[in-house]
Amino acid sequence: MMQRRLFVQATAGAAALGALAPYAAFAQALDQVKIFYGFPAGSAGDSVARRVAEKIGGTPYSKLPGFVENKPGAGGRIAVETLKNSPADGSVLALAPVSALSVYPFIYPKLAYKPEDVTPVSIGAIMFHGLAVGPAVPAEVKTLKDFLAWAKANPTQANYGSPGAGSMPHLLGALLGMRAGVELKHVPYRGTVPSITDLVGGQIAAAMNPSGDYLQHMKTGRVRVLATSGRKRSPYLPDVPTFTELGYPDITSEEWFGFYAPAKTPAATIAAANAAITQALRDKSVVDALALVGLVASPSTPQAMAADQKAEYERWGPLVKQIGFTSES
Repeated sequence: MMQRRLFVQATAGAAALGALAPYAAFAQALDQVKIFYGFPAGSAGDSVARRVAEKIGGTPYSKLPGFVENKPGAGGRIAVETLKNSPADGSVLALAPVSALSVYPFIYPKLAYKPEDVTPVSIGAIMFHGLAVGPAVPAEVKTLKDFLAWAKANPTQANYGSPGAGSMPHLLGALLGMRAGVELKHVPYRGTVPSITDLVGGQIAAAMNPSGDYLQHMKTGRVRVLATSGRKRSPYLPDVPTFTELGYPDITSEEWFGFYAPAKTPAATIAAANAAITQALRDKSVVDALALVGLVASPSTPQAMAADQKAEYERWGPLVKQIGFTSES
């Protein structure tokens, strides 16, 4: 996966150097661009959508800053479904987790869209998921090993929240329980914000979410992150071990949020959108803002994004089958 990330970064650099060419091919700037985001406002991914929307205004792609329309629920599927039926003229994009295109096809037999119904534009940011516990778990539980032992001894309380059924955090939690031989009851939410609210309030024992969403709550001591999902430690949580370090090598995910357009959007329009998004994500103010919520800005070419999505699709198909979860489970 890290090799693919390096490829993404290298191709993104080439895209930045050649930014004028795609703009030249794009006939006329749009008045304004709408970006659908399939989770509530205030989450880490929402920051990506809003920061990019602010910066694409005044470029050859869009005259005005863009605006974000949140469409929370169904693990981000609603935003992709809405994008599928939107005008293919560049005026509408969606920011979605790669799992919406690489994992959901294995989970939802009646999924209202297919991966080919949308077109990759650029990766937005990479996130590391993390397992955290809150005040419902005794303070002496300080490590993943401690938590799994506690969960085994307290099966009626052993639960974890996620942004939604079938989301990457849900599957990582299910895989952890399966590999550890511990039953962890899944509690689905409509996004990360409500799950963390309940975690902090003690309504659930644990949560699996993008680790950046825990940062502000860690300062109060009410949330303890026990492990993160990257192949290497999160740059924002360097003291927290990875699942791989702790003996769970296949519980890895460096999931990304990516910008998509409707499938029939012209190539010149995709190129112009990519150039504007790349420029926005290389702005220091955007990079710094995303770092505050634990995200790594990571623009890419459409081709590199499509290749990474394909690799994730091929990896998660067999794992979803092992987990045995479908929308009809």
